[in-house]
Amino acid sequence: MLEPDVTRINGPASAGDTGTAIGFDLDLTLADTRRAIGAVYAALAAETGVHIDVEAVVGRIGPPLEAELAHWFPSAEIPAMADRYRALYPGIAIPATVAMPGAAEALAAVRERGARVVVVSGKNQVDTERTVRHLGLPVDEVVGGLFGSEKGAALRLHGVGAYVGDHTGDVDAARAAAAVAVGVATGPFDGPALSEYGADVVLPDLWAFPEWLVGFAGGAVPAP
Repeated sequence: MLEPDVTRINGPASAGDTGTAIGFDLDLTLADTRRAIGAVYAALAAETGVHIDVEAVVGRIGPPLEAELAHWFPSAEIPAMADRYRALYPGIAIPATVAMPGAAEALAAVRERGARVVVVSGKNQVDTERTVRHLGLPVDEVVGGLFGSEKGAALRLHGVGAYVGDHTGDVDAARAAAAVAVGVATGPFDGPALSEYGADVVLPDLWAFPEWLVGFAGGAVPAP
């Protein structure tokens, strides 16, 4: 299990107060990075002369960078390609990243209930922070570099009662933290796929999140 790398964006931490926070994935949950990530892979392909099917890459955003690079490069080249991708990312991807529809409203709904917002992403720590700042997201904690059940330690650390994400790996993350798994059908998996995988609730998008939060039972989010 990886130790979570945590950056506090707003205010003091209050980790350990179980259920006082809502967690969110970043890519395709809060941040629309499809065009951004596609542009970085296109640049990498142009530099290396290696054919990369950018449409295929964008269709499976979520798992760690190295897992995607393995589709296109020999294993011995992956560390260097990952370094180059990360070097290209700030100048190409960050400016091209936009918020997912309903993201601002979803985060506002959490804060209106007196709870904290925790972002836990598979994207590396530095670019996760850059993305959050670029979008101006009102986030209390940012943890990068974790995928699937690896996210569980960070979610538990920050008292996350429900974790929202677009990927089946995000359902694994919620399960690892004994949190409610909230799927949003805004990424590579549609609603039925997320539900079949085991999400506790599936929303079509973040626009539906504030209404769901109002009815969220079990004391995971305290009323203000």
